[in-house]
Amino acid sequence: MKLAEALILRADMQKTVEQLKDRLFNNAKVQEGDTPGENPMDLMDELERVTDELVSIVQRINRTNVKTLLNPEMTIADALAVRDILKSKHSIYRDLAYSATTSQKRLTRSEIKFISTVNIKEVQDKADILAKRHRELDASIQGLNWSTDLLD
Repeated sequence: MKLAEALILRADMQKTVEQLKDRLFNNAKVQEGDTPGENPMDLMDELERVTDELVSIVQRINRTNVKTLLNPEMTIADALAVRDILKSKHSIYRDLAYSATTSQKRLTRSEIKFISTVNIKEVQDKADILAKRHRELDASIQGLNWSTDLLD
C-alpha cells in the first residue's frame, strides 16, 4: 500500500469513528419501554475494532514519515512540521494585512481616526511568499506520498 492510500484510509477511519460516536450517543438512552435503533454494545465493539485499526495505520504512517526522505536534508515528518508552520504563518500575515486595511468611517472630525502600524504591502507580500512556499512543499509531499510504500 502506498503512503497516500494509507492517508486516505486514515481519514476514512477517523470519519467512521466520528459516525460511530454519534450513533452510540443517539442510542445511549431511549424512552422506557422502547428499544434503541441499534445495539450500543455492537456499536462499542465496532468502535473498538475501528480504533485498533486506526492506531495501527497511524503508527505505520508515522514510521514511514520518519524514515522517508523528501530531500537529502529533510524527512517527510520534518517537511510536515515545516508545512504546518508555513500554513500558520501565512494565515497570520494574511489576517494581519486584512486587519491593517480595515477602514473606519468617520462622520465627524472629532471621531477617532485609525492608521495602520504596519506596511500593508510588505505584509501581504510576505503572506504571498509563505503561501507559495506552502503550496510547493505540499505538492512535493503529496507527490512523494504516491510513490512511497507504507512501512510495517
